[in-house]
Amino acid sequence: MGSFVTVFFTALVILALNGLKVDREYQRGVIFRLGRARGTMGPGMYWIIPWVDQKVQVDIRTKTVNIEPQETITADSVTVRVNAVLYYRILDPTKAINRVENYEVAVYQVALTSLRNVVGQNMLDEVLQHRDKINSRVQEIVDEITEPWGIVLERVEIKDVEIPASMQRAMAKEAEATREKRSRLIKASAEQEASLKLAEASQNMSQNPAALELRRLQMLTEIGAENNTTTIIMMPSDFINAARRLAEPSTSSTNGQEAQPFHPEVLFTPKRTERE
Repeated sequence: MGSFVTVFFTALVILALNGLKVDREYQRGVIFRLGRARGTMGPGMYWIIPWVDQKVQVDIRTKTVNIEPQETITADSVTVRVNAVLYYRILDPTKAINRVENYEVAVYQVALTSLRNVVGQNMLDEVLQHRDKINSRVQEIVDEITEPWGIVLERVEIKDVEIPASMQRAMAKEAEATREKRSRLIKASAEQEASLKLAEASQNMSQNPAALELRRLQMLTEIGAENNTTTIIMMPSDFINAARRLAEPSTSSTNGQEAQPFHPEVLFTPKRTERE
């Protein structure tokens, strides 16, 4: 009788020990009792009924899925290869086990098809320049599908977009033409601004002859700054204006004949004397 009691208590201890389960902080146990879901247990130590309860362990950490490059056609009929990476985690382990057969494969396939559909609805320039919008759109679509599975999609990022070599050359030419256009516009704007400044300066000099003389002296200084052998002598503008007035034909003549025009260069031409 005593041996029977010992065996009985030993069996109870073994049975109790078999029912003890331990899950880590990032793990949860989905409990099925006679085939029916009874809820989620963990983390830490807990006890289930041996041979009556079954546990399915679920990792609730954020998972990273690398989507392999997919070939798709954009809205402007350009073939591109796009690959991306997505991050998701399980919010409800019971739904993730009961609502879908394999949630990892399901999330991958949903993200793959959604990425191809969203890229196909956008132009090539939008795919290259506005990746954040495409990422947000793919995340919205996938998150809406995976929500009944107890899974939340945290982030989607397009890693790389490969375009044909011919399209790369065309885009390089377009970028070069754009830069050339910008350069010409900047140069034309600078010339326009310089012409306005020159017109304003000429108007100021015409109103103030002393300013013109100062500009001439500055020009002489600039010329003399280099190693030049040419000497330039400049005459005051008042002297030139006086010579120009003398050169104008007189309106009346004492002999009734028209006066001959006067050339200012005669004033500065030395006279030559011929030897007999």
